[in-house]
Amino acid sequence: MPSSSTTATPDGDPSRPPEGPGIPLRSYTGHVFRFDPGALCLELLVTGGPGALTRYEVLHTPEDLTAWVGRSRLTPTPGTLDLTDADVEHVRRLRDALLRTVVSRLHPGGLPPLDIPAAGPADLRVINDAAARPPLAPALGEDGTRRWSPAPAGGAQLASTVARDAVDLLTGPYADRVRMCAGERCYLIYVDTSRPGRRRWCSMEHCGNRSKVRAHRAHRAHRARRTDESAPNEE
Repeated sequence: MPSSSTTATPDGDPSRPPEGPGIPLRSYTGHVFRFDPGALCLELLVTGGPGALTRYEVLHTPEDLTAWVGRSRLTPTPGTLDLTDADVEHVRRLRDALLRTVVSRLHPGGLPPLDIPAAGPADLRVINDAAARPPLAPALGEDGTRRWSPAPAGGAQLASTVARDAVDLLTGPYADRVRMCAGERCYLIYVDTSRPGRRRWCSMEHCGNRSKVRAHRAHRAHRARRTDESAPNEE
């Protein structure tokens, strides 16, 4: 879910992303940082959305959707994805329904700044219908690692995998840990999987660092005022 003030969008040149887990995003200043929302379904929300988020849409073609899969936590990437324009539309409908559903849990009245209304029964139907279809099939590699079945898969299986992840998240032990970044006008959504449960920022590289810089500047300004007030007056 892109940020209003940071305009965070999937980095168009992920060949040199910063190290670490998560999807590389680019802010409106051009700064590239990694955002780890903690769940596959939430990784889809950074690709655009309804309302004001339509301006950040990045899923236009099957190639765009394939590129998102490669950046997501679906690793190693499923080797044989046969995606069509209809699959792109299907995944976008799922994403928008999921976004409204998650936002409604965080803001029951919707999110007016982004023109995102509260979720309705139709959104749950979209998620549940997608989850009811067969998902991508996992496989065990010869080296003992988890892989994906080499059998051809389509957009319906991809959408089902994302939808089932959403059902697991929103009904599981971390359901109350789904949060929105505390940064000013930043609306990126993540699940706080940290042990203490105190994560506040989309990324310490981005909003966390911006908060630290603002706090440091405010502290310096406060010290400067106190110094000026305590200095002896010269007649």
